[in-house]
Formats: sequence, structure tokens, C-alpha cells
Amino acid sequence: MLHKPAVSAKSDLAIAFKTRIGIYIFLAYTAVYIGFVAVNLMAPTLMAKNIMFGLNLAVVYGFGLIIVALILALIYNHLCARREKQVN
Repeated sequence: MLHKPAVSAKSDLAIAFKTRIGIYIFLAYTAVYIGFVAVNLMAPTLMAKNIMFGLNLAVVYGFGLIIVALILALIYNHLCARREKQVN
């Protein structure tokens, strides 16, 4: 029995756009993450301060990083899907 792809793959006409957007989003997330690391290095006691709902800055910032990553992934998906529709 031969295993073949379900659909044939065509060349991706939006690859340059996807790459550029991916790099920009990566750099944006990297900047946010560097802020997290910088606070930990320069003012580690600040991370222990309660910010909201009894949670300290480390927990809030950590959840914030996860939420930002998910939002950036949704933005990337939306922009890439829109570009693929334009070029196809």
C-alpha cells in the first residue's frame, strides 16, 4: 500500500510576506521577553510585589507573556491567511 499526500502541495506565493511578518512578530515578542528578563536581573525584589488579585508581578508578567504569545500567533495566522487569499 502506497502512502501519498491527501492533497498535492503547490508553491507558496506568500512565503516572503509570511517570513517578514514572522520575523517582526518574533522581534516584538523578544522585546517583551527581554523586559521580563531585565526586571528579573535588575530588580528581582520587584517581582515579589503584589500587583493584582494577590498575585505578584512575576506571575502576572508570566501569564502576560503567554497571552501575548497567543495574541501574536492569532495575528500572524490572520495576516497570513489574508495574504494567501490575495495571491491565490
